[in-house]
Amino acid sequence: MNDSVTKRLSALRMRMKERGIDVYVIPSSDFHGSEYTGDYFKAREYATGFNGSAGTAVILADSAYLWTDGRYFIQAEKQLKGSGVLLQRAGEEGVPSIEDFLKKNLLEGGVIGFDGRVVSAETGEKYQKIAEEKKGGIFWEEDLVGAVWKDRPHMSKEPFFFLEEQYFGRSAAEKISCVRKKMKEAGAKAHILASLCDIAWLLNVRGNDIRHVPVVLSYLVLTGRECIWFVQEGVVKEDQREYFEKNRIGLRPYEEIYAYAASLSDTAVLLDPEKVNYRIAGSIPENAKKIIGKNPTESMKAVKNKTETDNTIRAHIKDGVAVTKFIFWLKKRVGTGTLTELSAAEYLEKMRKEQEHFLDTSFDTICAYGENAAMMHYAAEPGRGAALKPEGFLLVDSGGHYLEGTTDITRTIALGPVTEQMKRHFTAVLRGCINLASARFLYGARGQDLDILAREPLFCMGLDYKCGTGHGVGHLLSVHEGPNAFRFGKSADRAQTAVLEEGMVTTDEPGVYLKGAYGIRTENELLCQKAEKNEYGQFMRFETITYAPIDLDAVIADDMTQRERAFLNEYHRKVYETLAFYLTEEEKLWLKENTRAI
Repeated sequence: MNDSVTKRLSALRMRMKERGIDVYVIPSSDFHGSEYTGDYFKAREYATGFNGSAGTAVILADSAYLWTDGRYFIQAEKQLKGSGVLLQRAGEEGVPSIEDFLKKNLLEGGVIGFDGRVVSAETGEKYQKIAEEKKGGIFWEEDLVGAVWKDRPHMSKEPFFFLEEQYFGRSAAEKISCVRKKMKEAGAKAHILASLCDIAWLLNVRGNDIRHVPVVLSYLVLTGRECIWFVQEGVVKEDQREYFEKNRIGLRPYEEIYAYAASLSDTAVLLDPEKVNYRIAGSIPENAKKIIGKNPTESMKAVKNKTETDNTIRAHIKDGVAVTKFIFWLKKRVGTGTLTELSAAEYLEKMRKEQEHFLDTSFDTICAYGENAAMMHYAAEPGRGAALKPEGFLLVDSGGHYLEGTTDITRTIALGPVTEQMKRHFTAVLRGCINLASARFLYGARGQDLDILAREPLFCMGLDYKCGTGHGVGHLLSVHEGPNAFRFGKSADRAQTAVLEEGMVTTDEPGVYLKGAYGIRTENELLCQKAEKNEYGQFMRFETITYAPIDLDAVIADDMTQRERAFLNEYHRKVYETLAFYLTEEEKLWLKENTRAI
């Protein structure tokens, strides 16, 4: 039995009973709808023991459930064992959504509880409607997990810095002016921003309040005359205030956002109900007009300007040097001594740290050997990482934050002999990656229209992967950024699969994951660009901006079409020409051989 989890759930249920709550919902969010959160906000992990980045717990008086997606099924099975928490495989046949589960299981007159600060306005309203249909109610004013979490970490309050003009291309004043134009078009007098990446992008600031996501815990309100940044006291230093005065940005304490929202009487307020939390939305007076819509900043920051794309390519060159040096070292070292998933990941981070302007990894490195790689978001634990042998596959998914931008790359590396089936699966994944990267399409296409290109080689083998094919990447922000993404089927219904615009950066990462056997993923980043324009319209294309060799030891060339081989050969030619200057003579000779034409 998982005693710590059962004790925590018991204490939580006592609180629920005291407050008359029948069902308590615990998402994995912070006050800002962030994908990744600081330690203070890991209430769902505390309550269930599952530490994946995505998931929602639903606690009843005599049962508990956890919903998570296909990236985490295997991991969740292991971590929930003995806890009494039942795994709900979201998106699988026969598995209800959380809303459908609540509709079925909430008793007549029952109460749904949640912390209104960590549930979005949109979701909170759904819970309210479900409760009302059962002639019950909701309880959202208190954080019940916080009430029983005695050794809870403090909320992060780290310093921040200003991004220099050479890296962003547009000043905060320019961006604010553009948002105000969008507000005017929508008929809004005020706009509430809670999304941390949107705020950081708008103000050209970067922080350290979430591990691997350089943002500042804060809110922002924009009106026709005011721009107010609600930030924790003591974060802004005296020598930083001049910047805000120059850009006419007012500063107020973090918690005052709720009182400010309550002051917006008779005001037309633009807000994104997926990003603004339920408490903020509920604080806005009833006589105010809520204009529901996406944050204008979301699409603005997704379309990188030339300064940002030029810098992003520079970041990828640095990252490619680090990854290539790592693969060279790994191939030489494996089998000669003690090498583990953890020590390999540490060496890769060392290679990144040697690159100029490196700031941090963009997420926890996934360095997974053998069957561990079948867990898409596997994390080796200290002292328990698998030993690497000169055989089979090692999957390494990693990335870096540089002043120039953010990277995300996956390479699956043959450490020695691999079976014919492994090679066929590796080649099918590579073909899917190439097919998507080489796509030509008319403007207006969305990621869901193109996702099939990556899956088709796997579909032909009766295979698939339980996740999207790719996600947008922020510019020195979150490595996962909307609204652009490559999605398919049910996941496309939930995803923000926007029209693909010139300047968007999206990952291309198909894979094969066989439980108990191995995992394979090849991931590059694609920069969307305009191609020719003719009587049929504006054609679009992708430029692959990730530079690192793909392991030819696992490729079956005869399984590839002539076009696919030509693409791979041209890609490898570019990898060598781009990286050779930064390598030692030995590394350069190795790279030449490992980017040979096939």
